Amino acid sequence: MMRLFVAVTPPPEVLDELRSATAAMRSAHPELRWSLPAQWHLTLAFLGGVDDETRMDLSARLGRAAARHPPMRLALHGAGRFGDRVLWTRVAGDVGALGGLAASVRAAARRAGVDVEDRPYRPHLTLARGRNGADLRPVVAALAGFAGRTWTAAELHLVRSHLGGGPGRTSRYELLASWPLTGS
Repeated sequence: MMRLFVAVTPPPEVLDELRSATAAMRSAHPELRWSLPAQWHLTLAFLGGVDDETRMDLSARLGRAAARHPPMRLALHGAGRFGDRVLWTRVAGDVGALGGLAASVRAAARRAGVDVEDRPYRPHLTLARGRNGADLRPVVAALAGFAGRTWTAAELHLVRSHLGGGPGRTSRYELLASWPLTGS
């Protein structure tokens, strides 16, 4: 079984811009567990454990889903939080199209026999996780003015997550497959 998720990844220059914007916050808030910039992505669906046979069917279905959606213009800006647990940056631009892509990805996963959470899609990029009731409000306020450049999301990615080896250890991500968004 492989722990999988499906995502869209901003290009390196967008990630560098976000890394620069968050550098001071990373130093000022070491109590947060910051995500590694090399692993930043926009999750469309978390799939959990998937066996090889299901993954083959899933891959074919994800390729067809990607082909039905055109590239989309997105940008990262500001910040928000899910309670005291998750700090994130917002996604702007073609968020309706991104939500449509996420719905197609989830439908493809379900048709392949993968259980997918049925909750509204909230586009974001996770920056950090809070521990022990951390107050994320000051960090959200400090990043409120961040406005990243617009970029084109042109590919869909299937990614394997290798869990870290203990408390505080970071997971490692492995790109398994990518498909162009062609809108054909």
